[in-house]
Amino acid sequence: MIPYGRQTIDKKDISAVVRILRSPYLTQGPKIAEFENSLAKYCGAKYAVAVSHGTAALYLAYLASGLQKGDEVIVTPNTFVATTNMLLAVGAKPVFCDIRLDTYNLDERQIEKLVTKKTRAIVAVDFAGQPCDYRVLAKVARKHRLLLIADASHSLGASIQGKKTGSLADMTIFSFHPVKSITTGEGGAVLTNNAKFYRQLLSLRSHGIHKDKDGSNVMTEMGFNYRITDIQAALGISQLRKLNSFVRARRQVVSWYKGELRGLRGIVLPEELSGNYSAWHLYIVRVSRPAWRGPLRDYLKSKGIGVNFHYPAVYSHPFYRKLGFGKKRFRNEEIYARTSITLPCYPGLKKEEVHYISSCIKTWLQNN
Repeated sequence: MIPYGRQTIDKKDISAVVRILRSPYLTQGPKIAEFENSLAKYCGAKYAVAVSHGTAALYLAYLASGLQKGDEVIVTPNTFVATTNMLLAVGAKPVFCDIRLDTYNLDERQIEKLVTKKTRAIVAVDFAGQPCDYRVLAKVARKHRLLLIADASHSLGASIQGKKTGSLADMTIFSFHPVKSITTGEGGAVLTNNAKFYRQLLSLRSHGIHKDKDGSNVMTEMGFNYRITDIQAALGISQLRKLNSFVRARRQVVSWYKGELRGLRGIVLPEELSGNYSAWHLYIVRVSRPAWRGPLRDYLKSKGIGVNFHYPAVYSHPFYRKLGFGKKRFRNEEIYARTSITLPCYPGLKKEEVHYISSCIKTWLQNN
């Protein structure tokens, strides 16, 4: 089976982890700060706070931002549910905005009409690895005095107009799940240029405890154990050194797909906007007829190709429908959700495998 995504681990990664296993520190040691500093430097941000997973990064960012019950947050429906689940966890209400059909990111042109007196933030999701248009988003956020948070779980290593994700919003969230740009097994981080947010995040990830003037550990607020380990940080440091090569490899895979599938009847390819440099976490195509989606997926899986769907609209999940979401549907999101198929895309995918996947798609289309 060719999976839709897969981590790339080599001997250097393994050696880095083994060294930590033989060291005095397995957690709360020096590798965490080293990983954070390396990540912040790579992205062009002042501060990075590494945590146990991307969902924890979202939750802590929302807490640090002061979001609470009654606040509204504009967000895309085309995302993994963690993005909005953590808004619900702090009491905020997701307000969904329709997406673009070229990048599948939220449509920044529609955001301003959704702003109300209760709106406190915009959460932009860099879907599939392509950055949102942060120039427009930042302008809207400044105009209405909103916080701009980037869920860049898909886009580490990407950039827009030469500026890397991680430095484009008030706070940026990354995920280091195995199928992401780099992996620490599980893990995540929040990046920011705001010293106040940084101090708050450090406190919240470790029980709300910090050292006072006497060097004693004191708890000053409710916090959590969302710490990352030195084992994970060591793997992250090793992976980060290869991030640029990982992204180049993903972009090569996408180039192969384009060469095979461009102009093919019945298949719509995603676009990379001018000035964008996508990390291509996912490569998602759309079929021109919704009725083809399920049968094509089943056919490809029968041929050993691990295609996937990313994602159902957040408001379509039963849990969200029970909360009253889903009464309003969005045209582009509905088109996307009925026609999208995620093809395998990861650094180790071979050209002959892309050719095989593409040939299977062509064969199915010829017979339908």
